[in-house]
Parts: sequence; structure tokens; C-alpha cells
Amino acid sequence: MASETHIYDTIVVGAGVAGICQIKHLADNGFDAILFEGQADLGGTWFRNRYPGCRFDSESYTYGYRFSQEVLDEWHWKEHFSPQPENLKYLNFVADKFDLRKYMRFNSKAESFVWDEAKRLWTVTLTTGEAFTTRYVISCLGAMSIPTLPKAEGIEDFKGEWFHTYNWPDEPVDLTGKRVGIIGTGATGIQVIAEIADKVDTLTVFQRHANWSMPLNNAPISADEMDDIRARYDDIFEVCDQTHGGFNHMPDRRGYENVSEADRIAFWDELYDRPGFALLVGNFPETNLEETANRELTEYVEGRIRARIDDQAVADKLIPKNHSFGMKRLPLETSYFEAYNRDNVELIDLLEAPIERVTETGIKTTAQEHELDLIIYATGFDPITGGLNRVDIRGADNKALKDKWHSETTTYLGVLSHGFPNFLMVGGPQSVSGSTNYPPAIEMGVDWVTKLLVHARDTGKTRIEAPKEAEDAWTKEVIKMQDRMPFAKIKSWFTGYNPNAKAEGTSDFRYNAYWGGAPRYKSTLEKTIANNFDQVDLD
Repeated sequence: MASETHIYDTIVVGAGVAGICQIKHLADNGFDAILFEGQADLGGTWFRNRYPGCRFDSESYTYGYRFSQEVLDEWHWKEHFSPQPENLKYLNFVADKFDLRKYMRFNSKAESFVWDEAKRLWTVTLTTGEAFTTRYVISCLGAMSIPTLPKAEGIEDFKGEWFHTYNWPDEPVDLTGKRVGIIGTGATGIQVIAEIADKVDTLTVFQRHANWSMPLNNAPISADEMDDIRARYDDIFEVCDQTHGGFNHMPDRRGYENVSEADRIAFWDELYDRPGFALLVGNFPETNLEETANRELTEYVEGRIRARIDDQAVADKLIPKNHSFGMKRLPLETSYFEAYNRDNVELIDLLEAPIERVTETGIKTTAQEHELDLIIYATGFDPITGGLNRVDIRGADNKALKDKWHSETTTYLGVLSHGFPNFLMVGGPQSVSGSTNYPPAIEMGVDWVTKLLVHARDTGKTRIEAPKEAEDAWTKEVIKMQDRMPFAKIKSWFTGYNPNAKAEGTSDFRYNAYWGGAPRYKSTLEKTIANNFDQVDLD
């Protein structure tokens, strides 16, 4: 049913970090816009992910928005790596400060976007059946909005409580005296395991693949320290803007081979004890790009991990065998490896004893059945394209976007897709948001999208589309930048891989993120703006 005859300038979908930023910029530029959010409130990933231990792994003061000096001056980050409740509070603070809720409708999940070429309009239909008409649609659906469960029989048979970490209950979960099983030891699983190991009766960890991880080294931020951070924001952002990943860690340019082995180890000891991704991105660039340097660093990290684990048979299982350090998404942890020194924690290596099925009372592997009261699935997401593929998006020829992307993801700058006029993506596939510090990348995208819409309005244009030639050229750039990276042939989130979400007959490797780095991506966006978007078809 049509809900109203009003035609919006723009409909934004998703009220997470990207959507909040985008609706603010649209409002500031006088667009008649509305935002639809499928959840009960704003916050996106920070609204839904309420699991124990959930927090930033980017320094808090590099994660926040930059567009408002008032927000920078007023907000006090309480920890160097802020926890989920505080992150959600921050996003609400921003939305309330600028009165953004008046543009937002919650419990309004998008079901389809359908383009009318004759009218140059989109119809956005919600799962409620309501339909809305708009000139432009901007997707801010998020890279990690579609949780996935393992392909195991019997998940619904379990009589105890169970859920994916993304769907952690709103009310506190009483873990006292519970026999808890958790599947998955990626970034989320590592946070949960470390947080609940001392709160449960027993914790059985079902590890699908071991992951490298290193200390978060979190700490509180005092009022005096926060004042100092505020005074240095310009310098902090300047460092972030110069780095490949947008983090507050400059690489060491001395040259790996120019530093003696003893001095390298001493340097790595220092980095290991620094906060955040220092060991990964504050290191010699060669450690991420050259086999010899990467192998030596991998051996160093293995030694640091083994020194923290009492039982070396357990340590053997926790050391990855299928990839070296930094070649997959690197989780950060607080006392994660020490959790396995506890008598109530057991590690099950699913490569040795795979899961046969979930039963009414627990999880049965090929070795034994484990009786459990609660099962936690920390089994990841359908990354980057997952949220878009769950909406029926029909373009100029009525072809579905998910069908266009079935075998290969293609976009222009990660924002536009040929054949889908007036449809724009913030944080979309093949943008830099999937490979760098998220909010700075989001602000780049929001700025570009907003300036494009303003340019179209000011020049009287009503149709925006990426030419196929421009899309092909950008996709070649994306492929080139990814293929030069050593991780490019390792199946992982970096290459868009999740076996729980992989469509039959498609490749194990996707080009879903831009790995040319934040500075190169930003420069590309700025050139297109300076050239009045001459790479885009405007009519």
C-alpha cells in the first residue's frame, strides 16, 4: 500500500554510524530527507551488538565524527577503547545534539527499492507494506549487519538458550552456574571468551580456525588526559589521514633490513605493549608486505602467545597454521589467552573433531557430546554486500543488484553501480570503509555523496549514474590494489569470504573492499569533485 503521495528528495536507509552522518549532511544542505531504520532505535552495530566485552579496537578519539567541532569539544571518551554502551551513548548524543531523530523512522525495515525510469524516481517499500517515493536512495546498511550461523544440523533442536552475538538479548543474561558453549574465535568470540570465562561454571570453546591476536592494552581516560587529546585533535587526525588504514600509528620507515635483529625484537616488544594496532600498522611496512619480514614477526608473536599459555598442547591449537600474522582481520584482546589457563575453560579444535550436530542438550562432535545450558554463536557476518543483498533492489532494466553481483562485485568508487541510477552507497562494497578505520572512511563517503547531490541540484540534473567504463576502471583498480597484498589469496573476511554465507557456485575470493589505502582513496574522491564529477553521467 502507498503510505503517502509526498516525493522525498532523498531516503536514507540505516541509522548506524554512516546513516547518522549522512542525514546530518543532507539536512544541513536543505534536502527533504527521511531515514528508515529496521531496528527499534539508532546505533547500527553499536545498538545490536550488546555482547559482553564488545568495544572499539580503534582508539576512541579516532573513531568519533570529525564534522562538528562542538562535539569534539564536548564529548569525553572514558576509555582509550570505548565499550558498546558508551559508544551507543555517543551516537545518541550526536543525534540529539543536532535534533536528527525528527528525520528518522524506526522499526521500518526496507524490503525493496524499485526504480521507475520514466519518472526518475525510486519506490522504497518497507516490510510493513508501506511505500515511499524518492528521487534518491542512499544505502547506509553497514558492512556487518547480517549475522550468519554455522551450517550445522539441529541448531533449532537445542532446548537451552542460544543466540548469535549480534542478537544478544537486551536484558542481562545470567551466566552464573551455566555450562556455556561458544562457537567461533574471531574478533567477537575473542572478546566474549575473555570477558565471561570467570563468570560461568564451564566454558567450552569450539574453535573453527585459530586466529592471531594481540593485546588491546586499554586504559581509562582521565579528564586531564581528555583535555590534552582535545588540544591535539588536529595532530591526531593528521597522522590518521597519512596512514594507509586511518589509524593513529605511523609506520616505521627505517627499513626492516636496516635494523639489527636484536633491535627489531626490542622494537616489537615496545609495540606489543602499546595500545591498539601498533604492532600491526606501527611496524616496518615490510612486515605486512614481504615474506621474510612477515615470517620473523609471526614467529615473534607466536612466542609471545606461548609465553602466556600454561599448557603448550593448548597453545599448539591456538597458533594459526593456515595464515601468518596480519594476513586476516586481526582481533585485539584483553587476557584472552590467559582464559585457557583456567580449569573451567576447555578448547575444542573443530579441525580435529568437527561438529556432527547440535542436539537437544548440547553440541555433538565426532569425538564426544558436550552438554550445555547456553550456546553462543560468534560465527560472523555476511560481509559488506550482505545487507544490500537482503533488499530487493531493482534498477533501470529491472535487474536485481544481488544478481548483478552474484559472481563479481563491481561499483564506481564503492558508491554507485551502473544500471542503478540515483542509488548511492555509503560504506558500500569497494569503498575504503571495509579496509580502514571506519568513521573517517564513512565521512569521506558522506562528503562525496552530499557534494554530488548538491552539484546535481545546482545544475538541474535529476538522474545520476556511473558509466560502465568508469565502473570497470574502478573495479580494475580495486583488483590491482588487492592482488598486490599478500593476504589476497587467503580466504578470510578481507576477501569477502564467509563459508556460512557463500552462495553456491561463486568464488571463495571477492573484491569487496578497496586496499589502496585511505590517502589514495581520498585523493581520488577529491579529484572527481574538483572535476565537477565528470566521470559520472548526469542528466
